[in-house]
Amino acid sequence: MTLPELQRAIYQLSVEEQFILLETLIQALKVRHQPKLERRTLINQLRGCLKKPGQPTLTDRDIELMREERLVEKYLK
Repeated sequence: MTLPELQRAIYQLSVEEQFILLETLIQALKVRHQPKLERRTLINQLRGCLKKPGQPTLTDRDIELMREERLVEKYLK
């Protein structure tokens, strides 16, 4: 069934059936929707990516230098 056909068919349903359809659509969207990760979770994941085994965790200054190098590389080279 195409989207326009489905849209036309909705008007042929009773109000109760439309509500049931709406609930079904909401549930389907909830299943598909991935919740956004909290900021703290993202920070911890990034720390894990940046830390090399056997070396200390990068400081804010180290990360700022990496960022600055990347921007120079991206825009000035």
